[in-house]
Amino acid sequence: MSERAATPTSSGPGRVLIAVYAIFALAATARAAVQIATKFSEAPVAYLLSAFAGVVYILATIGLAGTGPGRRRLAWAAVGIELVGVLAVGTITVLDTTDFPDDTVWSLYGRGYGFVPLVLPLIGLWWLRRTRAR
Repeated sequence: MSERAATPTSSGPGRVLIAVYAIFALAATARAAVQIATKFSEAPVAYLLSAFAGVVYILATIGLAGTGPGRRRLAWAAVGIELVGVLAVGTITVLDTTDFPDDTVWSLYGRGYGFVPLVLPLIGLWWLRRTRAR
């Protein structure tokens, strides 16, 4: 049985995945920055969570776009944190809407973004697994 080197995560369909992550990084970070700057007192937890999500998307983009084991580990960590975050925040916002008077990127499992925040980490983890060394 021969060993296969890891396929770069930025190859083939990975380019589309990186583009989607980059778009979400920009969208979540910009939205959070505007919300924090203009109406932070209305829903500070929601806005800080959106900012956190933006940072996670930035790190995932950097990890997926880079090469080498360090970038791959960064991608695994960021995409894993993203999945945990969207599941936790999604569940909390379904069960108790009073803590979140305004939506975050991950509220209701990303309903405001067409549930892409729920599906994206699953695709990201699948892609990282598919491109790993064997």
